Amino acid sequence: QVQLVESGGGLVQAGGSLRLSCAASGRTFRSYSMGWFRQAPGKEREFVAGVSGSGYTTSYADSVKGRSTISRDNNNTMYLQMNSLELEDTAVYYCATSSPYCSGSGCQWGNWGQGTQVSVSS
Repeated sequence: QVQLVESGGGLVQAGGSLRLSCAASGRTFRSYSMGWFRQAPGKEREFVAGVSGSGYTTSYADSVKGRSTISRDNNNTMYLQMNSLELEDTAVYYCATSSPYCSGSGCQWGNWGQGTQVSVSS
């Protein structure tokens, strides 16, 4: 019912910044919480950040807290601004949706996008 497309990934040196985007279509953007996950080769998918349907409540993984900002606009797009990138940030980043009032790591996330690759070099 919702289609998500990630973009903004690429190659970046450690210490650099990038902004990921997730474009949603099919349903109103405000009907769902949205979040970012990432998966590195050979590792499990992990929660990065989430934002509630209203955009008011946000949640961050400890690994990115303090150097990342999740946000959403009124044009069906969610963003993840990442600063001070580290080698450990290298992964495929996915966006997903959950219920409007659940935006943390323990929510039932679904409607996964295809992902965008982030590669951080030393």
